[in-house]
Amino acid sequence: MSRLLYLLFVTFVAFCSILPVAYAADRPNILFMFSDDHAYQAISAYDASRNKTPNIDRLAKEGMRFDRAFVTNSICGPSRAVVQTGKYSHLNGFPDNSARAYFNPAQQTAPKLLQAAGYNTAVVGKWHLVSDPVGFDDWNILLGQGPYYNPQMKTPAGLVAHTGYTTDIITDVALDWLKSKRDKNKPFFLMYQHKAPHRNWEPPLRNVDKYKDVTIPEPATLFDDYSGRELPARVQEMTVANHMTPLDLKLVPMQDQNAEQREKFTKAYEDENKKFEESKLEGKAKTQWHYQRFVKDYIRCVDAIDENVGRMLDYLDESGLAKNTIVIYTSDQGWYLGEHGWYDKRWMYEESFRTPLLVRWPDHTKAGTVSDKMVMNLDFAETFLDLAGIKVPEDMQGASLKPILEGQNPADWRNSVYYHYYEFPQPHHVHPHLGVRTDRYKLIHFYTLDDTWELFDLQKDPSELKSLYKDPAYAPTVAELKKELKRLMEKYKDDGTTVVKYENPNPPMPKAKAKGNKAKST
Repeated sequence: MSRLLYLLFVTFVAFCSILPVAYAADRPNILFMFSDDHAYQAISAYDASRNKTPNIDRLAKEGMRFDRAFVTNSICGPSRAVVQTGKYSHLNGFPDNSARAYFNPAQQTAPKLLQAAGYNTAVVGKWHLVSDPVGFDDWNILLGQGPYYNPQMKTPAGLVAHTGYTTDIITDVALDWLKSKRDKNKPFFLMYQHKAPHRNWEPPLRNVDKYKDVTIPEPATLFDDYSGRELPARVQEMTVANHMTPLDLKLVPMQDQNAEQREKFTKAYEDENKKFEESKLEGKAKTQWHYQRFVKDYIRCVDAIDENVGRMLDYLDESGLAKNTIVIYTSDQGWYLGEHGWYDKRWMYEESFRTPLLVRWPDHTKAGTVSDKMVMNLDFAETFLDLAGIKVPEDMQGASLKPILEGQNPADWRNSVYYHYYEFPQPHHVHPHLGVRTDRYKLIHFYTLDDTWELFDLQKDPSELKSLYKDPAYAPTVAELKKELKRLMEKYKDDGTTVVKYENPNPPMPKAKAKGNKAKST
């Protein structure tokens, strides 16, 4: 009998020893592809009028495209903090990108919970949360905003200097982790995060001549006069016409390139720059020139992302990982490609508020599907956990997208979304505001100004050119939306003024005021 018990014990131990591997095979890998300032208008699955993104489009063809994905606060660092925590800015402690902004590494995050549940976790690329990454077995991140060329990347072991184009390098490092550094006995969670296409839009040398002989279509609102909106839209400092620097427009040498790169890069723009300087353009013609230069450089950077997304998807196919890997592509917020005469983000107006979201989940998400559900970056942390079979903490404020990805139609899904932007006055002088969006309407409150509100009927005015807030015919709609706004503020524990803010214990020294042409946007 004792020998039988011994054999049973040995068999049990052997069986238990293979459980982690079997369990790893059952739980999906999660690859989170995150770009910076990538407008949905610059993904051909959404809008093919400017450029083509065949690799990103694969995710739409093979998975689900979300047409109404929104952010809680349209600015880089705060959006990243929301993705980590599943909480609004006033609770996660990172409401803006000010010099003292700091992500509290002690707080609960989705990567921490995934790591504790047995996932092999890593983040590669742009982090932009000041404190070092938490909840990751490995990390390799840009310093702050990071340059387009020759980045230094911070790792647990120290700084590593790279030579080359940052979008390519981030992919190289991410692929190296997937191929040789991850624990192959565990499922993985990889945050693969690009700096591009953030300002000041430096394309790789291979793309600098792309679109040279092409005229990119101008948005219908490029010459918006803001007459239908309140003061904030008129006093901002983010116009294509007046607020782009010589560095943005490639009229001066780039600051992050080595001598060889700079020579080739500068040469690509020489003839066009010379003609521009000689032409002495003014008014509308000058704005149009600015627009073509900016948008072409922007989509050249996007095309480099698409090329690298292709490299990543090809590796998943070649390695056999694709079948059990959920791939998510999104951006930290939307972006203006000349709409309303603007670049940048920040506003609750649609181009800034809305972000691209594409998800491929083999054997679960039907290929080529489109969702019009109102989803948010607030939902990402909960989705990561739910996909991994981990209970979502009750204090997270979003909802898992898993049932939507599986083709369900949750009866209790939200029918309105809440937004709150804080950073003022610089950069870009966008007044703080909060608001609510429903299927048809959007109500915005610029709460630091006396009784300044805007209401848009998105069905009749999708470009948001005329506020109807003072129109008596819409008074019942305003009353209903104010009631809904109050409900959402209570639901998300935001009284409009109270913000938990963790300050950087070692804030950077103030920089001397830039002279000439250095871009100041974050």
